Amino acid sequence: VQLQASGGGLVQAGGSLRLSCAASDCTFSRYVMGWFRQAPGKEREFVAVISWSGYSDYDDSVKGRFTISRDNAKNTVYLQMNSLQPEDTALYYCTGRRSNRFSYSPGDYDYWGQGTLVTVSS
Repeated sequence: VQLQASGGGLVQAGGSLRLSCAASDCTFSRYVMGWFRQAPGKEREFVAVISWSGYSDYDDSVKGRFTISRDNAKNTVYLQMNSLQPEDTALYYCTGRRSNRFSYSPGDYDYWGQGTLVTVSS
């Protein structure tokens, strides 16, 4: 499965962006899908995760601001990001796991997109 992320860009603090991640394989609908991010000089960190049925979870730092969703018919997962802050600046990766169990560790995921850069200016 190949994952293609898009939607990153430069936005002012308080603004919004929507990231998309398109999967190349229809088996995508069976996978747990997630978003991670990595800021310069920092470890890759969990952002959000969603099950095939739409159940989701978030890191505390983005709860109430970010929303993960998926359209299984389009093999696409989204990350709506509102009230963006400079500390949200990072390379955002979409990822997929051949499981129906959530994981918050990047090492547990099987597929990764190429990353899309989000830059939030103050």
